[in-house]
Amino acid sequence: MNFHTRKWVKPEDLNPNGTLFGGSLLRWIDEEAAIYAIVQLGNQRVVTKYISEINFVSASRQGDIIELGITATEFGRTSITLTCEVRNKITRKSILTVEKMVFVNLGDDGLPAPHGRTEIKYVKDQFQEDGIKD
Repeated sequence: MNFHTRKWVKPEDLNPNGTLFGGSLLRWIDEEAAIYAIVQLGNQRVVTKYISEINFVSASRQGDIIELGITATEFGRTSITLTCEVRNKITRKSILTVEKMVFVNLGDDGLPAPHGRTEIKYVKDQFQEDGIKD
C-alpha cells in the first residue's frame, strides 16, 4: 500500500472526546481516494459509488501526524476498486481501515464510461510513457 498524503490532527479536527472526529477523517479519505482514482483512470470525472464497512481501529489525538494509504485492488470496465488504511505516521499504528471503495469513471454525458485500464499505473511509468526520464 502506498501512503502519500499526511495530515496533522489539529484542534478543529477533534470531537468532544478530544480525538479525531470520524467525519473529518472520512472526508479526507474520500478526497484522497477520488484523487487516486482520477490519476489511475486518467479522467477527472469520477464519482464515489460505494464504501464498505469502515473499521475504526484506534483513536488519533491532537498533534498526531496521520497518513492515508490507498491502493487499487480491482479494475472493472467502468470502475476501480480501492482499499484504504489510515495509520499514525510515527508509531505506524493503524487508525482506520476500509476494505472496499468503488469509484465509477464517467463520460462527458455524466454516465458510466469504460476507462480501458487493467492495472495500477505508477508515476514513474507515466513519465516514461511521455518520454520523460527519471
